[in-house]
Amino acid sequence: MTEWLNRPLERVYPVVFIDAIVVKVRDGQVSNRAFYCAIGVTVEGKRDILGIWASSGSEGAKYWLGVLTEMRNRGVADVCILVCDGLKGLPEAVAATWPLTVVQTCVLHLIRNTFRLASRADWDAMSKDLRPVYTAPTEAAAKERFVEFCDKWAERYPAVRNLWENAWTEFVPFLDYSPEIRRVIYSTNAIESLHARFRRATRARGHFPNEQAAMKCLYLVVRSMDPTGKGQHRWMNRWKPALNAFAITFGDRIFTSAQ
Repeated sequence: MTEWLNRPLERVYPVVFIDAIVVKVRDGQVSNRAFYCAIGVTVEGKRDILGIWASSGSEGAKYWLGVLTEMRNRGVADVCILVCDGLKGLPEAVAATWPLTVVQTCVLHLIRNTFRLASRADWDAMSKDLRPVYTAPTEAAAKERFVEFCDKWAERYPAVRNLWENAWTEFVPFLDYSPEIRRVIYSTNAIESLHARFRRATRARGHFPNEQAAMKCLYLVVRSMDPTGKGQHRWMNRWKPALNAFAITFGDRIFTSAQ
């Protein structure tokens, strides 16, 4: 496990997804501990779980800075797009590690958070009105559709407008890319699927006696995934159109750094 956690990484990842999961650990008393995880997509289209990092508390941008720095020290020279859930302070941590990296808020997370602030009876109508915002061809068009959305819903749900305005800077990079890239960075489903497996394993045990025991459990989940390699093969085949789009958008950075 220690060897895997400290192994060298690729020089460049077109996309990296990051998120944290909460695990109950007994340290004098049972408490919630954040375990950080990152998944990188290589130039060849292979999804690589880059590591798991245990913290002493809840998720925070300061700890993410340490995680990203460790990834850089393990060989990651460049990340084109980093997809996250919009944690405050995270864009600054990413910029301090890889200045050219685009930080993209998970659009699916943004939509889900929108629905959490609204009555369930309005979800279908809001979804229909919100779709033109995140499918807009340009930022200017998205802004126009967002104004129309706010004209209809902001008086009833002012927190929804604040949510989107606060996330706008990290949302709009999504609109600069082709549909092939948009499909890859639309959500953090890749890491959410991993976390679903983590939760099944950790809930069955209730809580762990220490951090090392929790880490071993998560590591064994990683090692048991996709034993035949068929899932990885299907993903790599679907990656080809996106790679062509990434090559056009980030060509020099991808292929120079990958050498």
